[in-house]
Amino acid sequence: MARTSTYLNFPSNTEKAFLFYQSIFGGEFIGGINRFGDVPAQPNQPPLSEADKKLVMHIELAITGGHVLMGTDAPESMGFKVLYGNNMYINLEPDTRIETERLFTALSRNGKVEMPLQDMFWGAYYGSCADQFGVHWMFNCVNKK
Repeated sequence: MARTSTYLNFPSNTEKAFLFYQSIFGGEFIGGINRFGDVPAQPNQPPLSEADKKLVMHIELAITGGHVLMGTDAPESMGFKVLYGNNMYINLEPDTRIETERLFTALSRNGKVEMPLQDMFWGAYYGSCADQFGVHWMFNCVNKK
């Protein structure tokens, strides 16, 4: 089955971020939380530290409209470097203004409102924010209710 998802990399706080998203969108993690310690040892690979074994290797959560968020920890101890930027937004199109306001308020808490929710010339109730983990979200609600 074809689908579209958004994959997010975090500097060792994926589980905290996804528990936050789960508290907003509900649902269960698809396939549970897979950790680096669950991966069989590979030849010519140094052993993982106990801390790295506990990190999230892969996690999935279905959110609005069947869209799936996926994520992983990308720790520097494994050669990764997470860089935050404004080159990616997750666009949500809730069915009502009430749901738009609920999601916007929850996701922007402890983050940064980039554009407050407002009626736009293209007919949508629109706003954008970055959440407390640096992930950028856009909201486009075309329902007038």
